[in-house]
Amino acid sequence: MDPSFVADYRAATEDFLAAAALAEPADLDRRRAGGWSARQVIHHVADSETQSYARLRRLLAEPGTLIQGYDEGAWAACATLGYEELPVEHALDVIRAVRTASADLLERLAPEDLALEGRHSESGAYSVATWLETYTRHPREHARQLAEALAAPDGR
Repeated sequence: MDPSFVADYRAATEDFLAAAALAEPADLDRRRAGGWSARQVIHHVADSETQSYARLRRLLAEPGTLIQGYDEGAWAACATLGYEELPVEHALDVIRAVRTASADLLERLAPEDLALEGRHSESGAYSVATWLETYTRHPREHARQLAEALAAPDGR
């Protein structure tokens, strides 16, 4: 496995956590018009990362497996999941833990493991290489979304 892939994955984690560290508690509910608040972004990334954690392990242990998609908007809207009110500290702990555990696995990959493939319920063929690309990009996209939410001129 190319060590630069793993380094980039780890750097993406740090990029998101650095963006989240800029969020003062009073600003967590800021949002761009029509967008998610900083708090919602952080909770979404935590949930997404738990999905990614399971997906990688399934792809490695059960090639050919079904990777189930999920409706992230429904998760964000589910009051019980608390995207609009729960504190973000535990969500950030989840992000750190699952990304560290997944990076540990990436360190162990053989080059041929990148071709292991399952089937995603929404997008079709889904390989470890696809997983790596997706979850290296994902936290960076949300770091930008988080910065936009924090820069919003009003509190809601």
